Amino acid sequence: QVQLVESGGGLVQPGGSLRLSCAASGFALDYHAIGWFRQAPGKEREGVSCLSSSGDNTFYADSVKGRFTISRDNAKNTVYLQMNSLKPEDTAVYYCAADPVGDYARRICSSGLLELWGQGTLVTVSS
Repeated sequence: QVQLVESGGGLVQPGGSLRLSCAASGFALDYHAIGWFRQAPGKEREGVSCLSSSGDNTFYADSVKGRFTISRDNAKNTVYLQMNSLKPEDTAVYYCAADPVGDYARRICSSGLLELWGQGTLVTVSS
């Protein structure tokens, strides 16, 4: 079964860190464009960070630049989003997505047009 499964969400205090994981099954993540998106209540979905299919370019939304890092471990067939210095405004459901095509990370994040999506994991930043 082809699917993406996110994990690692939870409740964290402001200033804390979390690492989200997105495990792929049924296909290899190698050479897939990857995106992390989030949606907070009452807000539109936002492209947080994306990685091109070749892995040679990344994109970060201004709101997370310098705090979040996207990475891919092909051996584990998993993508990660390391989130540091978390803020209450980072509270949202986070989704990972993958597509076999995607050369430009910025465009991947802005369009959100990826083929396969995970079910999401909730991140709550609160004291």
